[in-house]
Amino acid sequence: MTMAVVVTCCASFGMAEAESFPPDSLRWQLGPNAKITDYLGRNCLAIEDDIATLKNFEMTDGIIDVDMAGTGARGFYNIFFRTQANGDGESVYLRPHKTGLDDAQQYSPLFQGVGAWQIYNGLGFTAAVDIPKDIWFHVRLVITGAQAKLYVRDMVAPSLVINDLKSGMLTGGVGFRGVHISNVEIRQTPPAVWERHEAAMPPATITKWSLSPSMLALEHDLEHPLSKQESDSMKWQEVSAEPPGFVVISRYRKAPDLVPTFARDFSKRLEPQKGMQLVYARTTIVSDRDQIKKLNIGYSDDVSLFLNDRILYRGRSAQRFRDPGFLGIVNAENDAVYLPLKKGTNELVLAVSELTGGWGFICRFGDMDGIH
Repeated sequence: MTMAVVVTCCASFGMAEAESFPPDSLRWQLGPNAKITDYLGRNCLAIEDDIATLKNFEMTDGIIDVDMAGTGARGFYNIFFRTQANGDGESVYLRPHKTGLDDAQQYSPLFQGVGAWQIYNGLGFTAAVDIPKDIWFHVRLVITGAQAKLYVRDMVAPSLVINDLKSGMLTGGVGFRGVHISNVEIRQTPPAVWERHEAAMPPATITKWSLSPSMLALEHDLEHPLSKQESDSMKWQEVSAEPPGFVVISRYRKAPDLVPTFARDFSKRLEPQKGMQLVYARTTIVSDRDQIKKLNIGYSDDVSLFLNDRILYRGRSAQRFRDPGFLGIVNAENDAVYLPLKKGTNELVLAVSELTGGWGFICRFGDMDGIH
């Protein structure tokens, strides 16, 4: 049955002949902890704690086939594709410790080597799948333009349909991490027309922002607004939110990838976190009258909200911060603040700090009555 599917795919995609990469191939660039070994009766690459990438290899569209095996312990079985030297690219991965759950598999873009899984979550990004343990199983990734499909064991029905690849990378390298791999084959196909399938942008979303340079969060008082002198001395960058309204700071600033002290000890969650990065984001809201307006807000990982130089809200939404199982997923329904808008121009400033998992925020009004 599998062979029939492969033949059908080859015919329909018009692909080149598959290129195989056995464990002892000189094409592999192995990390220091990666090795060739025997596992569950197979010669394979052991990369549970490291990475294996293909040297002098780039692809645009195609099919990546690989067999994987692991113990089912907490981990991440990664396939990286269209990767760049600076760490930009795409990734899909399996969470064996979450087999059967809604986030057992995930797609996330990579920005300078750091994923943004807290932002890119839900339909088109995460889905349930059963992940075997202590046996070899087959995984296939089909990449077609701005879309991709992941198949786990079942080569007929995809387990995850990725509607819109987010990094913007059209071509790049391939690699694997976090699992034993064997029988790696890649079939390249003619590049498809690049057609984005983005979500709709809700009309009440704030889309126009300016971002400050990044800075160390611990060097700033996040409960007080920027002074005019501080604000004027910064170089601000104009950015736009992407559907359905996220400002993905990771696209514009190098995001940290830290393990906070409270990750393993919940009692330390209020400790200052060395290395946490901070960016200020500002926008203007014009109101036709004095009014109170509800603003829904989601963010990662930490935010202070200032309106007209007055703090109105401070929140922390980092992974494991609110409780040990908390993920810190970003959406506009996470929290809300009621803005006391004055008639005329109002300045809204967010101080957004990041530890890991995807740096960004989303702000959305319930309606646009009386504001623009």
